[in-house]
Amino acid sequence: MNKRNFKPLQLHPENPHYFLFRGKPAVLITSGEHYGAVLNLDFDFVAYLKELQAHHLNHTRLFSGVYREVPDSFGIVDNTLAPHPNRYICPWTRSDKPGYYDGGNKFDLTKWDDSYFERLKNFMTQASQLSIIVEMNLFCPFYTKGLWKANPMNTANNINGIGFCDGTEVYTLKHKDLTTVQEAVTRKIVKELEKFDNLYYEVCNEPYASAVTMEWQHHIINTIVNEEKDFAAKHLISMNIANGKAKVQNPHPTVSIFNFHYCHPPDTVEMNYGLNKVIGENETGFRGKEDVFYRTEGWDFIIASGALYNNLDYSFTYKHPRGTFLEYNSPGGGSPSLRQQLKILKDFIDSFNFVRMMPDNSIIKGGQISSPLSGTPAQANITARALVEVGKKYAIYVNGGTKVELKISLPKGHYCAEWVNTKTGRMEKAEEFDHPSGNKTLVSPDYKEDIALRITT
Repeated sequence: MNKRNFKPLQLHPENPHYFLFRGKPAVLITSGEHYGAVLNLDFDFVAYLKELQAHHLNHTRLFSGVYREVPDSFGIVDNTLAPHPNRYICPWTRSDKPGYYDGGNKFDLTKWDDSYFERLKNFMTQASQLSIIVEMNLFCPFYTKGLWKANPMNTANNINGIGFCDGTEVYTLKHKDLTTVQEAVTRKIVKELEKFDNLYYEVCNEPYASAVTMEWQHHIINTIVNEEKDFAAKHLISMNIANGKAKVQNPHPTVSIFNFHYCHPPDTVEMNYGLNKVIGENETGFRGKEDVFYRTEGWDFIIASGALYNNLDYSFTYKHPRGTFLEYNSPGGGSPSLRQQLKILKDFIDSFNFVRMMPDNSIIKGGQISSPLSGTPAQANITARALVEVGKKYAIYVNGGTKVELKISLPKGHYCAEWVNTKTGRMEKAEEFDHPSGNKTLVSPDYKEDIALRITT
């Protein structure tokens, strides 16, 4: 690739709430596996990536292998982050001394495993060929003592005498030997992935879940920035801010993506819109197994002007790399049918020139379901939101109800209104009209659970 023309995923220069990728505006939408595609040697990531691409999904989240889980973690069935004994691979090579947590030799934190980086770059290449953007998540805190017990940085699992501390002190800058190891692995990964354009880095998954200090996170950000200082082009950096919602305070100037988990409703998008950066939701779950929860969560988030939505999909396992496992009892959802429904969301948002649009629910002046959309407790769970290019394009999403009349404020013009079934993608009703300006009442067809409305000139 010509370095002069090399441009990794960027913020869109006209509207930095969205991405620019390979010369085109981009919103990232996916329903991806539990982040173990590379570290778990039993996982067929080629089949997995092809399944995403078959549904026009263009994103996946990847843990670097510095963190791993164990089979009983979080009640996840066949967790891809919990490989079988001797099927775990990570940036560090194994030594010649036995004694690792679940069998095999301990790790040498001063030497790299070439086979890991070969597998990682193969994964990145396969994703690149399918135009799938990879979030490389570098670190993750230890939710339990058992997870620290299994980690290569724990002194019991390496030959270097490094990591003689509690798991809550690993990401705090308290232990210079650990910090040195973390700096080195960050630099190595960044160097190895320099020439991939389908990539951004996330510093740490859920740092708020344990004692991960902001100073440590900023130190890792600076390590990425310093390693890339002589690169022909720089990769975007993400921070994972909170579960639910939070207002970002004093952001690091080089961070371009602010990711949240479990954003229903998507209030955090509005709270942080003024950052003029991408707001993403890169993990869902804990609402049940049914598709409706994660379909509606995705639609709400994207129409609120979110630019990244990643449903955590438990139908992907090492036995089912194409996401066909449906008999799971894991803490979330995921299925082939959900992936098809998220394709409909992606196709819907891609049908607009969304970089010219802004969230503006004020254009919805009221409506009827069985009582007004707003202002009555009976309708508290029914919402309508809009993404707008005034006088030209309107993307409206209604979550709840079975039929709706919306009063939409529109300037003078000739319009086409299309009601889209969020489960099938079918256009259920269409009408053209000349409008003198003011409020226009549009009546939906009957629907179940949710419906989308596209208005164009």
